[in-house]
Amino acid sequence: MKKYIHLFVGSVIIAAMLLCLPFFNSCEELSEDVLRVHILANSDSAADQSLKLGVRDRVLRECSDYFNGCDDKDEAIRLTRSHLSEIEQVASHEIKRRGFDYPVTAQVGEMYFNTRCYDDFTMPAGRYDALRLTIGDGEGQNWWCVMYPSLCVGAACETEMEDHLDDGEYEVVTADKYDFRFKLVEYWEGFRSLFR
Repeated sequence: MKKYIHLFVGSVIIAAMLLCLPFFNSCEELSEDVLRVHILANSDSAADQSLKLGVRDRVLRECSDYFNGCDDKDEAIRLTRSHLSEIEQVASHEIKRRGFDYPVTAQVGEMYFNTRCYDDFTMPAGRYDALRLTIGDGEGQNWWCVMYPSLCVGAACETEMEDHLDDGEYEVVTADKYDFRFKLVEYWEGFRSLFR
């Protein structure tokens, strides 16, 4: 009897995975089209968390023009890398303006992100290229969003998303609510990471 239960459960899992393959593919394609931003606070203290948000606002406001006329993620990465020292300076000025003396580092690399629901869109779990800003020790709670296309700045809108994402990717990020398939994507990515 146990054998049949295991066989049934295995069959259900395989069927669910097969039904979700188009969704998985759209999620993977999405990770190939966006550049995320990840900001790590020095610590979890209220002051350091507030500082992180101030740095976020300043960097997004002053650096969003870098991507004007940008056609794809590769160009966005190239532009971000060419402006890393300027991005660090912008962050450092905001840190000093708020009375702190933490160092800040900026780097671009590939990193794993969990599924994240924002006000108007959801980003599925996966490995994404990202700009990471580390403030001080970088041991506090973090903040992340999408830098290109600029979905986390005030000027961003659904039109910009539609312009840069294909239909499947757009459907993934604009789902009405958290979809159980996002959890399956997290499990799938965890499984895949075992073989990297």
